[in-house]
Amino acid sequence: MTKNIILTKEEIYHKSKRIAYQIYETFVEEEEIVLAGIASNGYVFAQKIAEQLAQIADFKVILCEVKIDKQNALLPITTSISSDQYQNKSVVLIDDVLNSGTTLIYGVKHFLEVPLKKFKTAVLVDRNHKKYPVKADFKGLSLSTSLLEHIQVVFEGDDEYAYLC
Repeated sequence: MTKNIILTKEEIYHKSKRIAYQIYETFVEEEEIVLAGIASNGYVFAQKIAEQLAQIADFKVILCEVKIDKQNALLPITTSISSDQYQNKSVVLIDDVLNSGTTLIYGVKHFLEVPLKKFKTAVLVDRNHKKYPVKADFKGLSLSTSLLEHIQVVFEGDDEYAYLC
């Protein structure tokens, strides 16, 4: 299996920074927002965006880890913060790769069970192979791939990259 690198560590940094600016522009009037990252890589990506927002935004950022069973998205979804901590707030649901849209749409469904002020989605890589009518409001890279290809994002210490295999 060959690894075809599609994003380097530096490119991921720049994509994170650009998405942070887009989030800031969208939520500039807010006092606080919730960045809800889908475990595990989506949460790491959310942390990277939060770091960038800390440098440019004056609103408070609350990080939330969202646990979804990607093999069975119908199982209960859990979050690292209680629903009253994101109720009536602006939320950005974040994942590393938007493939079929299954994980993202079930994540969206979970957050829509309480009233929200504003809701957006962000992904590092959008593969354009959706089964559901879900889109990323903020995306680092759009990439049309074959259904046989797979995109993997690696966040391991200083080793950060995304590859196509």
